[in-house]
Amino acid sequence: MDDPDEPGARSVTFAHQGMGLRWVELFLSLNEPANISEMRHILDRLGLDRTTCAVLPRDANLVSTDPDVRARGVAFIRTCVERTSELGGQVICGPLYSALGVMTGKGRTDEEWKWAVDGLAAAARRGQDLGVVLCVEPINRFETYFLNTQADAASLVHSIGAPNVKIHFHTFHANIEERHPVDSLRSIAADLGHVQISENDRGTPGTGHIDWKGVFSTLDDIGYDGWLTIESFAQPEPDLAAAAAIWRDLVSSGDELASSGLRFMKQMSREAGMLPT
Repeated sequence: MDDPDEPGARSVTFAHQGMGLRWVELFLSLNEPANISEMRHILDRLGLDRTTCAVLPRDANLVSTDPDVRARGVAFIRTCVERTSELGGQVICGPLYSALGVMTGKGRTDEEWKWAVDGLAAAARRGQDLGVVLCVEPINRFETYFLNTQADAASLVHSIGAPNVKIHFHTFHANIEERHPVDSLRSIAADLGHVQISENDRGTPGTGHIDWKGVFSTLDDIGYDGWLTIESFAQPEPDLAAAAAIWRDLVSSGDELASSGLRFMKQMSREAGMLPT
């Protein structure tokens, strides 16, 4: 997946279409995108590769005490894996273990851990059939109590033991939960499957205090050859804004976020040696 304008570049994917994009990350639900075949046709025509991201609904929580809710969680992830494949994607990422914002008022239990392992293992088997990798994302304590650190994510991945279950590293969440985010990234090198780039305020990368030099240098050191996608929020739809507690505009527009963010990512990648200077 090398950049055609960057001969010999590592396979971190950058783009050539329009403002320079070669890929898109699509949010998945049971109803979005509404027309999978049409969306795949559009992406193919534009020459855009794709990954997907999903979150579990509250009535499909993989670690619920209600077995029917857990069963819906497994079915939901399996369906999202199938939709990822139908879109022509090979990676689905996100907090695929529990519903976003659901809290119990205490830490996770051993029973919940087993439910997550069993549910993700079942979904991963469908992923293996279709060539789709599931990347589980530890997120901050204000959005989940279940999985907050890279070390815990590694434990979950190892407990599942499936070759197509890996870790999704997100700079925003690591900035909150890790004492040393760059060290935590290095510690999961063997299990790293996906990276999302976001500033400490969820805004445009390069405008805040994330240790970007450390992040990109570490990705180069560990030989990461997967995707780098930007997760930020430009005028998000109401449900997503409420789930992520986005109460103000973080960027002026999606176009500005994409163009500025991509320029910054290319700059940092060149400085780290991931792209030719």
